[in-house]
Amino acid sequence: MIVLGIIITVFVVVFIANSIEIIKQYEKGLIETLGKYTGTKDSGANIIVPIFQRMLKVDMRERVIDVPPQSVITKDNVSVVVDAIIYFQVTDPVKVVYNIENFALAALKLAQTNLRNVIGDMELDSTLTSREKINTQLRVVMDEATDKWGVKVTRVEIQKIDPPKDITDAMSKQMKAEREKRANILEAEGLRQSAILKAEGAKQAVILAAEAVKEKQVLEAIGEAEAIRKVAEAEKYKIEMVYKAIHEGKPTNDLIAIKYLEALGKVADGQATKVFLPLETAGVTASLGGIAELFKDMPKQVKTDS
Repeated sequence: MIVLGIIITVFVVVFIANSIEIIKQYEKGLIETLGKYTGTKDSGANIIVPIFQRMLKVDMRERVIDVPPQSVITKDNVSVVVDAIIYFQVTDPVKVVYNIENFALAALKLAQTNLRNVIGDMELDSTLTSREKINTQLRVVMDEATDKWGVKVTRVEIQKIDPPKDITDAMSKQMKAEREKRANILEAEGLRQSAILKAEGAKQAVILAAEAVKEKQVLEAIGEAEAIRKVAEAEKYKIEMVYKAIHEGKPTNDLIAIKYLEALGKVADGQATKVFLPLETAGVTASLGGIAELFKDMPKQVKTDS
């Protein structure tokens, strides 16, 4: 009886221990009763019936699959070695358990196949410069394929793309030549811009000098015109004052005639290039006649002295 009691006690303890399943925060629990799916349990302590039921735990965290480096041939028949990483997360624990036997292996093979397809449709230069495009295409293709497995592919990252060594050397030489070409073009462009700026500066200097000479000539002409105007105004004023003085002094016709002759003598002193003819010839003749009569009336001695 004691042995039987111990056996029953051990059985009860084992039964109770197997009846309690602890599900972690990041897990989901699938309950199978006699081999058939009967429900999903959340995190925490859950009770099942041993022997008749069992619980399958599914990790719901985002996980990563490292795709081993593999040789891929591009569209232009260049063999490159590609290494990629796949990030995925389970969205439906039921599908990932019952719709696919080994999701990690299936996702790895799917990534390798689609990587060959995507890069095989691109040339070498495109594969080296379009990693983001490759990542997007792979993610879209794999996400569509894994949707029925209850898994979402969140990211696909190409770690490296290694072309053959001879291609790498040729690309290095090409890039070096391109850099030297750009340097020569920039240097030539700099010299061209410098020559243009120098020519523009010389042109601007000539224009400014010409404008300065023009401005000087204009100012000189304005000054000369102003001087002539001032002289003319002074001569006019002088004539007016002389005229006023003459009229205020009430000169005789004889005196006017003598001054007239003196003026004509100064005008015709041999220095002038123009010939002046008196306008009032009749008046002048009359004055000259008066002067002649004046000389006739003078004594002979006076005439001789004159």
